[in-house]
Amino acid sequence: MSGTRVEPPEVKYTQIFINNEFVNSISGKTFSTINPSNGEKICDVQEGDKADIDVAVKAAREAFKLGSTWRTMDASGRGLLLYKLADLIERDADYLARLETLDSGKPYKDATIDMVIATIFCRYFAGYADKIHGKTIPIDGPFFCYTRHEPVGVCGLIVPWNFPFAIFISKLAMALCCGCTCVAKPAEQTPLTTIYGATLIKEAGFPPGVVNIVPGYGPTAGAAISEHMNVDKVSFTGSTEVGRIIKAASAMSNLKRVTLELGGKSPNIIFADVDMDFAVENAHQALFGNMGQVCCAGSRTFVQEDIYDEFVKKSVERAKKRVIGDPYVGSTESGPQVLLIC
Repeated sequence: MSGTRVEPPEVKYTQIFINNEFVNSISGKTFSTINPSNGEKICDVQEGDKADIDVAVKAAREAFKLGSTWRTMDASGRGLLLYKLADLIERDADYLARLETLDSGKPYKDATIDMVIATIFCRYFAGYADKIHGKTIPIDGPFFCYTRHEPVGVCGLIVPWNFPFAIFISKLAMALCCGCTCVAKPAEQTPLTTIYGATLIKEAGFPPGVVNIVPGYGPTAGAAISEHMNVDKVSFTGSTEVGRIIKAASAMSNLKRVTLELGGKSPNIIFADVDMDFAVENAHQALFGNMGQVCCAGSRTFVQEDIYDEFVKKSVERAKKRVIGDPYVGSTESGPQVLLIC
């Protein structure tokens, strides 16, 4: 697809998704999502805050109740729904990739890989749904000892802007395969693919309230998830600073479980016996992939002294050849970075 340009898509959905229906925010507020390629507004999105999170959590809690359609569904049935969702993602992968490029600025060819990754995640956890079980444990005396794994409950999924759809689906599929229900908050910079994903979730046949999506800002919608007494777990991917805030809020509310994937300084270690061209290319991609916007980017490179000068020389040459430009053009390696408005 070198040199070939694909076209940006039409934006179809911009609302909050609760109980399998699109609704406007209770406050009536909206926020703009910006095209980082040109700084222009793409569209206005409904801005959820605490009031909308309350409604979404209530819907998720109802869907999680004993006796509900979701709780009485066979584990294999949950798996079948996830397989269906994966098929729908695969069907709409081109549209989703073009929408991701519009909202995040990542090259279209990279966004297509994100959709493949999302599909793989979904299918993996679909297969895992009916394989979650406890153990029987031999103990002394006339006793029967066993463990039983049960779903945590309502999970708050706070999604970052660097891999918006792939990380949303990975968090979602893990929770759903276990029988949990979810309230997801996409990053305000890149909400569009997650919102579109709501239509696929409904089409796949998930019962109302099992998945709810509330776009909004971290200090309002995100904080409301972290502090909510009826949210049982928070999964957050983002900065270390915000991770600390979420952990503290979760502890101060109902001691909810917390999973944090935060920033890092990941090293590459390169020894003298390496294939030099291979090492240079992989170190380059490790650092510059997705415009460097990766939690585990290879932002430190340790090179054995004997090959240090040669490695640096070739790395500089490779960096100078990196193609920066229109993310919809196939030959582009780096589009713009996500536009953060502070």
